[in-house]
Amino acid sequence: MTATAAAAVHATDGRFTLSHLDVLESEAVHVIREVAGEFERPVLLFSGGKDSIVMLHLALKAFTPAPIPFGLLHVDTGHNFPEVLAHRDRTVSGLGLRLHVAHVEDYIADGRLKERPDGTRNPLQTVPLTDAIREHRFDAVFGGGRRDEEKARAKERVFSLRDEFSQWDPRRQRPELWQLYNGRHAPGEHVRVFPLSNWTELDVWQYIEREGIELPRIYFAHEREVFLRAGMWLAPGTWGGPKPDEPVAKRLVRYRTVGDMSCTGAVDSTATTLGEVIAEIAGSRITERGASRADDRLSEAAMEDRKREGYF
Repeated sequence: MTATAAAAVHATDGRFTLSHLDVLESEAVHVIREVAGEFERPVLLFSGGKDSIVMLHLALKAFTPAPIPFGLLHVDTGHNFPEVLAHRDRTVSGLGLRLHVAHVEDYIADGRLKERPDGTRNPLQTVPLTDAIREHRFDAVFGGGRRDEEKARAKERVFSLRDEFSQWDPRRQRPELWQLYNGRHAPGEHVRVFPLSNWTELDVWQYIEREGIELPRIYFAHEREVFLRAGMWLAPGTWGGPKPDEPVAKRLVRYRTVGDMSCTGAVDSTATTLGEVIAEIAGSRITERGASRADDRLSEAAMEDRKREGYF
């Protein structure tokens, strides 16, 4: 047993029990190993955001001292936060991993995709993602989605079957009793896998603190130029913001989640340490996506509609 795990074990009435973080870690490691043993060409989605960082950390634990037996994939919208991309590249380089990058910009340049009027490219990730899956013949794709994030994600199983068009049909969800996962799929189909399904945002942050995992500084309070749109603090950028009637101001903010700059809002915060972030989240009654993702506010079923089309 590792020193970290040993420290988390405590005696209760003469019996040894694991902390809730160790239970979640054990479940996620089990899922990752199951996929590696059952599928031929898995890949892990890695953006440099906190959930994908935790997922990569778990994959490293699952196979150490051997290397991770699969590569990484990122769909770059061209509007990602520079700090997050820099962290992504440092991590990949430091660990000597393989990273496939699909660029939304390439699809816009050759006409396969068109810019949206609102400037957001988050929904445009679907086609590059599904094309990359087909091109590299990935049969299992790890994603960092959690059930606490959003209604459509709460419907997902840990193993989520996608058809030959990468589309999701809730009616084809399979039972997962006793942590038995069914990865059977026809040629052309693949399975999306969510090792963090049963984690909450608070669990993720507590695990990051316990494991000493490094994150981009964008997740902690810092002074940044932002402007207000639809009740959210967005960062100025080449994506199309701000408009003439949207004044830019410097505020002390941090990000609870990171994605396309055009739809990811910052939150006012003074939390500069992991402990302060954890305390802040523990007192919040709004999910991270509900608080800071404009693309989920398009309609009540916005995420589910995108998932049916192949989005993660």
